[in-house]
Amino acid sequence: MSEHTQLPEVQLSPRRLRLAAVIGVLVFGSIAVIGTTTRIVQARNLHQWTDEQAIPTVLISEPENANGSAPLELPAQMDAFTNAPIYARTSGYLKSWAKDIGAPVKAGDVLGIIDTPDLDQQLLQAQADLATAKANATLAATTAKRWQVLRQTDPDSVSQQSVDQYNGDLAAKQAQVNASQANLDRLKALKSYAKLVAPFDGRVTARNTDVGALITADSSGTGTPLFTVSDTSKLRVYVRVPQVYAPAIHKGDDAELTVPEYPGKSFTAKVEADARAITPTSGTTLVQLLVDNPDGKLLPSSYASLKFKIGSGALGLRVPAEALIFDDKGLHVATLDASDHAHFKTVTIRRDYGKTIEIGSGLEANDRVIINPPDGLADGDEVRIAKNPQAGKPHDKA
Repeated sequence: MSEHTQLPEVQLSPRRLRLAAVIGVLVFGSIAVIGTTTRIVQARNLHQWTDEQAIPTVLISEPENANGSAPLELPAQMDAFTNAPIYARTSGYLKSWAKDIGAPVKAGDVLGIIDTPDLDQQLLQAQADLATAKANATLAATTAKRWQVLRQTDPDSVSQQSVDQYNGDLAAKQAQVNASQANLDRLKALKSYAKLVAPFDGRVTARNTDVGALITADSSGTGTPLFTVSDTSKLRVYVRVPQVYAPAIHKGDDAELTVPEYPGKSFTAKVEADARAITPTSGTTLVQLLVDNPDGKLLPSSYASLKFKIGSGALGLRVPAEALIFDDKGLHVATLDASDHAHFKTVTIRRDYGKTIEIGSGLEANDRVIINPPDGLADGDEVRIAKNPQAGKPHDKA
């Protein structure tokens, strides 16, 4: 046997070759069919997904009847029940002060004393002028009486004209006495203003002067007051109520008052009066309330929040504020019909509660309202309702 053995050549018959060719064609055909089918399915799924994404998904809410009462919360400002700025009525220098800010005072308590050297000199001069005028009047009275007696005892020695002249001089001298007395009384009144006193029971809420400060008389009340006394046992609360709510607020109604410095604590304020007129620039009416403040916790001139309970009519429907659409066509909301197509309805606002809006007209109780309608949503567009557990449930009240 030779060192290199040769393998026998395999001879394939024509039948086997044809069978292999057929098998190869079938395999490649199957691969082509599978690939084409896969691409068709993927294209169909992509098209379906694209169509689905073109349909916006929205949240809806059903309108609620606005029966019963609803809170109306408005900003307010508190002022002292009585507030008196104390101005100087006489000039001088502050000699001393007795009450500082925060000090309680009774009516008549001395707040400060003004040293008035110029006024003191004027008082001395006025007293001297009065004494002179009285002396002149006394002399004129004696002279007039003497001439009157002479006229009566010897008419020929004294003329009636001379008697009348001396009587006139007496009247003039007496008028001078009256003028000097009035001037002295005026200066004494100004001197009494050198003592600054509290006009009523309350608390000193401001002191804008100090010992030695130059004091200028301020009869117009346009300058800075030396002291301010306030009665804070009660506070006046002022709030501007929109015109639509004005008829629902009456004298004697209670309101809940809160201030930021006491979180979680509320006070009761009572309506005392209202302006009975609408301010044209703001469309509101001014309402005054009173709140008791025996412990002085509430501070005058501070801001507060007032919450009224406002009764609503039976025709109002409340929807979330996010449902409102404002554009160049006005105010409207988007609703869904039975086939989940959007339709816009023009509405009017009856009351604004902040989180929710009471609709006055344009909406039906069985309407499904779209919350936060997407941009570009047109009338008649199909939408999809989000599978949200909150969708369709009553929305939170304000």
